[in-house]
Amino acid sequence: MIELLKWSENRFIATDTIERHCLINVIDPEKKELEKISDEMNIPYDFLTDPLDIDERARIETEAGVLLIVLRLPKYNEGAEVPFTTFPAGLILTKQDTIVIVSPYNIVDMLGLCKGTSKNLTYGKRSSVILHIFLKTALLYLDYLKKINRQTGNIEQELQKSLQNEELIRLLNIAKSLVFFTTSLKSNELMMERLMKAELLKLCADDRDRLEDVLIDNKQAIEMANIYSNIMSGRMDTFASVISNNLNVVMKILTLITIILMLPTLTASIYGMNIELPFQHSSHAFYIVTGISFSASLICILVFLKNKWF
Repeated sequence: MIELLKWSENRFIATDTIERHCLINVIDPEKKELEKISDEMNIPYDFLTDPLDIDERARIETEAGVLLIVLRLPKYNEGAEVPFTTFPAGLILTKQDTIVIVSPYNIVDMLGLCKGTSKNLTYGKRSSVILHIFLKTALLYLDYLKKINRQTGNIEQELQKSLQNEELIRLLNIAKSLVFFTTSLKSNELMMERLMKAELLKLCADDRDRLEDVLIDNKQAIEMANIYSNIMSGRMDTFASVISNNLNVVMKILTLITIILMLPTLTASIYGMNIELPFQHSSHAFYIVTGISFSASLICILVFLKNKWF
């Protein structure tokens, strides 16, 4: 799918023609679409295919006057086994003063580039658009990290009263998400630091300040991901012990109940023998034996309560 966008009234809006300073949004394209864009825009074909590799790292590459910036973005997969993952997006600056975005997903919608206004964008400056995408990406990471923290808190409450492994597995999957986030954020950081040093975007003083702000937000996201990972590791160890302790408590209670019920069973078994036994000629033998059985059980219960075994 190919979507053409132009800058108007502090935001991107749909257009039907490719014009200068427009944004070409290429979403999960077919091979024919990639070949067409490559021919029309004079873009190396591998610049269009590399960002579609889900494992592509964040990097910068230039060839024949065309600049490729690969950025890794976060994605929330509701209902998936691993709820938070990352994916690459290619930002290609062409010779025609346009920006081509190539990605398996629609990052324009994810980053809200067509919603509301973007006052920090400067018309005609592609560096401004790229920095805005960087900033939106860093903020999206921070937002998803807060969502991860909330989900972890909900799982923690469920885990406190659970004897199943399901919650632990959910925590493990969130821990995987944090690893994905940390790896991608560090990769983005290295890419942006290289972009600042290499002078490939021809950044002015204001752009440099904005890029430094983006790097600060990115570092904050890295620190948050590392902190949550450390907390998650401790939580998983703690809750593994909690589940084991809960199971021990249940087994203890079941054992105590078994002991209490064993006394009446033992008494009934003895008086079921075909031998001479006390009270067997008494008309009240049944009540005497039953009383002895339940008295022994009651004494046993009192002993357990006194020792706080329940």
